[in-house]
Amino acid sequence: MAETEAQLLVGVGLIEKDTNGDALWVWCYPSTTIELRELLLRKCCLTDESNQLHTFVFGQYRLMWFYITTMEVPDASALKKVTHFSIVLTTKDFNPEKYAAFTRILCRIYLKYGNPVKMMESYISVLTKGICQSEENGSFLSKDFDVRKAYLAGSIKDIISQFGMETVILYTALMLKKRIVVFHPRIEAVQEFTRTLPVLVWHRQDWSILHSYVHLNDDELEALKMCPGYIAGFIDSEVSNRLDLYDVYVNLAESEITISQKAKEAMTMGKLHKEIGQLIVQSAEDPDRSNIQVVKDISLKTKEILTNLASFTEVLPNDEKPSLNFEAVKQKRFPPATENFLYHLAAAEQMLKI
Repeated sequence: MAETEAQLLVGVGLIEKDTNGDALWVWCYPSTTIELRELLLRKCCLTDESNQLHTFVFGQYRLMWFYITTMEVPDASALKKVTHFSIVLTTKDFNPEKYAAFTRILCRIYLKYGNPVKMMESYISVLTKGICQSEENGSFLSKDFDVRKAYLAGSIKDIISQFGMETVILYTALMLKKRIVVFHPRIEAVQEFTRTLPVLVWHRQDWSILHSYVHLNDDELEALKMCPGYIAGFIDSEVSNRLDLYDVYVNLAESEITISQKAKEAMTMGKLHKEIGQLIVQSAEDPDRSNIQVVKDISLKTKEILTNLASFTEVLPNDEKPSLNFEAVKQKRFPPATENFLYHLAAAEQMLKI
């Protein structure tokens, strides 16, 4: 059974920028912590000095997702002293399209009535019934937004056409649960790219590794460092100097991928990686293959690798989980890079006897 909205929705909040240029947290339901308010104020573009308007941003902080839609207030609106406002939703699930649609409706309601009560009525309606309907502001139905659609919304073909054979570095990093940091000065580019990467390890279908909008802020970095492996997006180029944060650094603006010194050994590329890289590129370059088919092709190759790996495992007495038998791997006389990769993959898949 799918989780209900009552289990997924955490809260709704409102940030306004007034005619003096101050951005303030003005309302939320239910209550929220000061720490979370500060985070959401930082994420919403109204506190940004550059005054760039980002209509929609999303990200994750300590297992909670946030989605923020920002609007400029037209002159004829009910909101007199407000130039812009942001509606913030916090939830337990990853589904940008779903919450972009919902926050847009809440924005239209707020623009029309100028008070949060009407907005809260719609929020509660979605919370309890999974639906909110209004003639003029549009209607929203939770069940229209399948999470698998959200997983496949980005274009893996675009990523492969940008990075070519180097895509295998991203694939390897994800397979081994390494830490990937992505930089681009435009948040929209960062979000589009980072949200697509987890499809390279489709067998896990795990978007909890995604942190698509992180600031170089102590609280946020502390939370990030608690995650074993992740994909983290930044718009501050300073992040390239933070060697403590990544195993693989992607400068999206320059189309460059760098493997950090300490990850080099685990990420040694060999014949197997070349094979995987060629398969990824060939699949993506085929004009007849859709995004989903490319994801399937990569996933089939992954299954083959994992099946191969499983054939070298044994279940020892009193153990629930199979663990890797080194001797069996050694006897195969794989090239050193392949053996190394299988060893690190076994560690990532928790098949090593500690």
